[in-house]
Amino acid sequence: MLIDGHGRKVNYLRVSVTERCNFRCQYCMPEKPFSWVPRENLLSFEELFLFIKVAIDEGVDKIRITGGEPLLREDLDSFIKMIHDYKPDIDLALTTNGYLLPQTAQRLKDAGLKRLNISLDSLKPEVAQQIAQKDVLKQVLKGIDAALAVGLGIKINMVPLKGINDDEILDIIAYCRDRDIKVRFIEYMENRHANEALRGMHGKEILEKVKEGHTIRALGREGASPSFNYMLDEEYEFGLIDPHKHDFCESCNRIRLTAEGNLIPCLYFDEALSISKAVKDGDIEAASQVLATVLRDKPKENRWNDFDPKDEDISARAFYETGG
Repeated sequence: MLIDGHGRKVNYLRVSVTERCNFRCQYCMPEKPFSWVPRENLLSFEELFLFIKVAIDEGVDKIRITGGEPLLREDLDSFIKMIHDYKPDIDLALTTNGYLLPQTAQRLKDAGLKRLNISLDSLKPEVAQQIAQKDVLKQVLKGIDAALAVGLGIKINMVPLKGINDDEILDIIAYCRDRDIKVRFIEYMENRHANEALRGMHGKEILEKVKEGHTIRALGREGASPSFNYMLDEEYEFGLIDPHKHDFCESCNRIRLTAEGNLIPCLYFDEALSISKAVKDGDIEAASQVLATVLRDKPKENRWNDFDPKDEDISARAFYETGG
């Protein structure tokens, strides 16, 4: 069992397989050139899997594949199959923008993937294009349909932004409700790579917008999930991910591994240790020691407690490297 320095059980590993992305979303990396880390700097799937086996053997029972956009990594389904074959009952999921799902959904399902989180920030083509800086909506909606057709579980993530898509919260709920998909609204997380003009909606503001069309009832957090859940009209459940609240970190059960081998204890903090040399050398003991150090030094909470942070408090973490 993995326990961090604050007594929290850690059983969830998020693995970024690439920092590359085919979108340039305003809240993530709007100005980043379409370039990528040289292939030789990335851990191979075999090297990533060597560490993943260590983590599974130590108690990790939930793995999420992220990016960048993970479906840009060639032969991703083979990596998913490695993990599934090693532990068939593991909770194996993937976060994606959905753009490449029409041609990959079946392969992902066949490899052993169980669930998807798909970003859907707008149902208006022009707004989706404004956010992603690319005409994406039609293809993303096709991807959602393809994933549903092959039987993958789906959750939708939406980041409400003031003056951009804040008038679509009820529309997104209706879209997801009609398809029996859970939607989770995510407070915009300030970071230095985003468009500095963006202003996100506070969780309370999101809930007030939902209340304009529905009655809601608080359900609470489910286990160590970052999502606070609500019942809408006594028949549909949705979630709110609000990292600016103090209780967000109390049950944190996750660590993150980047494609280059950096093991990150907290999404906010820039501190990380590398397992790259250890896994390239096949040194499982050294990789385990790095893991133990990262767990020991995992911070108690992030710094998003103030919804209007000072400049020095805004994270320098590149979410496209860590998968959000």
